[in-house]
Amino acid sequence: MAKWGQGDPRWIVEERADATNVNNWHWTERDATSWSKSKLKEVLVGLVVEGEAGRCEISELKHVEGEASCNSRKGKLIIFYEWNLRLSWKGTVKESGEKHKGSVEIPNLSEENEVDDTEINVSKKKGEGDVLKDLMRTEGTTKVREALRDYLKALKTEFTLGMILPTKATHGQELPTEQKLSVNTVQDAVPPEARVGVKIPTVMMLMKEIFSSPADELYRIFTTKELVQKFSKCPAVIEAEKGGKLQMFGGCVSGEYAELVPSQRLVLKWRCRSWPDEHYATVTLTFTAVAAQTELQVECRGVPVPHEDSTRQCWKKQYFEEIHLLLQQSKDNME
Repeated sequence: MAKWGQGDPRWIVEERADATNVNNWHWTERDATSWSKSKLKEVLVGLVVEGEAGRCEISELKHVEGEASCNSRKGKLIIFYEWNLRLSWKGTVKESGEKHKGSVEIPNLSEENEVDDTEINVSKKKGEGDVLKDLMRTEGTTKVREALRDYLKALKTEFTLGMILPTKATHGQELPTEQKLSVNTVQDAVPPEARVGVKIPTVMMLMKEIFSSPADELYRIFTTKELVQKFSKCPAVIEAEKGGKLQMFGGCVSGEYAELVPSQRLVLKWRCRSWPDEHYATVTLTFTAVAAQTELQVECRGVPVPHEDSTRQCWKKQYFEEIHLLLQQSKDNME
């Protein structure tokens, strides 16, 4: 264990109870998706637009699809967000008192575009009341952009509190044993093939799932391009041979096949795009026949600590649930 003032400063552990993310060097990530959905609802729903034509109000966040995350690396914050939003609005014409409803669609709110350049489309249900539609297109759009700026400001400040940790200004003390975190010790538990890239704290994940399918059929779902594309609903690169490439979910997951034992075991060199560059986990899939079903055991070694939850959700939501649906559809088609 290095002491203050000794060795490479990137690996010096700070005198904090958590002893995490030394000198803010490592890549850490927080999933901001759930928080963002609540914040978007907070800043948008109830927004009031008034003018000579009448009064409108955003009444509901009807549809919200996408994700957001905040990352820190080398003391810098990196924000990712991509949202497809649909809002409902209702309004009253000032002169006639007529009430009308409509929607506001924001198809691509992301870090790639400035808020002022983000597309906002206003529509109204059939009938009179175009004056309210015009009001929402002008004043309404302006207020929606202001609310989106409030969300992004909160995402970059409120949500990221504590991600950039203070560093020690003085040297000379060694931490108590219970406060130390040895990156090397964590890495020593990981097989060499999982240590490619950045040296970071990792964990091992173990998951099990039962599928209503013979082992050979389930094995093919992981090794056949057409079947992978069916359950992932995205183009894929599947070269099911030792050293063959693997790319799924629009490039969000990539790697290669390291070992293939038909209907029994697959070993993958596997990574998510959001992980530190060139860092891979070793994923072992074990297929065990149980009556007319198959138990799939997924062992992931070398998962970056900050990405444990998101990786687990990736396997549960994007793999397990979608494969169950694919198998059910195949069964329905046969019947």
